[in-house]
Amino acid sequence: MDTRIRHEPGPRRFDLFSRPGLAASLLALSAFGLFALGTSFPEVRSLGYVPMVLSLIIAWIADREFARDLTIIAGCLGLISAISVEADISWSNIARMGVVLSAVVIGPWLITRYGLKDRTIVFPLRRGQRWSRLEWAWLLFVVVVAWLVLPQYFMRTGVYLNWPPLESWSEIIRLFFGVNAVGIWDELFFICTVFALLRKHFAFWTANVFTSVIFVSFLWELGYRSIGPVLTIPFALVQAYIFTRTKSLPYTVTVHLLFDALVFLTIVHAHHPEALPIFIGV
Repeated sequence: MDTRIRHEPGPRRFDLFSRPGLAASLLALSAFGLFALGTSFPEVRSLGYVPMVLSLIIAWIADREFARDLTIIAGCLGLISAISVEADISWSNIARMGVVLSAVVIGPWLITRYGLKDRTIVFPLRRGQRWSRLEWAWLLFVVVVAWLVLPQYFMRTGVYLNWPPLESWSEIIRLFFGVNAVGIWDELFFICTVFALLRKHFAFWTANVFTSVIFVSFLWELGYRSIGPVLTIPFALVQAYIFTRTKSLPYTVTVHLLFDALVFLTIVHAHHPEALPIFIGV
């Protein structure tokens, strides 16, 4: 896989109020219907495919290159929607999610790189460059904020119950593996794939908002419900900004995994407060 840093693209071709902007908006709406609304109201989940189809029709009418990229994203979302991404740490579900989530990262890279001869999807490592003091400070900031905020969110809203009760060490280990694996996948798919393809056609913040709607909708089904979007929307927006500014996938993933480490500890604490008394005010 390409780990070279791709130069910042030139001015975007499309704005929000254009046919491609409408198509991308409909695709984001589709993700909201499939993963967020469809989780809370399963009877309307299938309606989420309607804006997806409309988005592709409009995209192919508007611009062929844009349509190819949007079709790749839509295909990935359709494949993900075929399985449940709710928190389930059974081995069978881990295997099923592993296959599907791997496919929607590897597939778009292979299609764009070898089928379309396009190097939009890259996984930059920024070798040979040390992290700056600001970048180290941000990691500390993430840990402190996550330690203060996540226990309040998970325990006061009761959303920790969206995760299994963790009755054995095996379940705790599987939860740790699952949280970290999905955290890494989030950056590979939502940032390196979805955001990168949308950024190719739209201004940074337009692409970022579209990506964040899709990302947060996925997280809703995963278990981050109630007031979860108050936390996950800023997180998603900031992660794309960090990736764009640092051009470093390892750093962006590190930020995410530090946050997820506190998610894991919070869920364990919520189920077994006597075993992990490291939080205050809950």
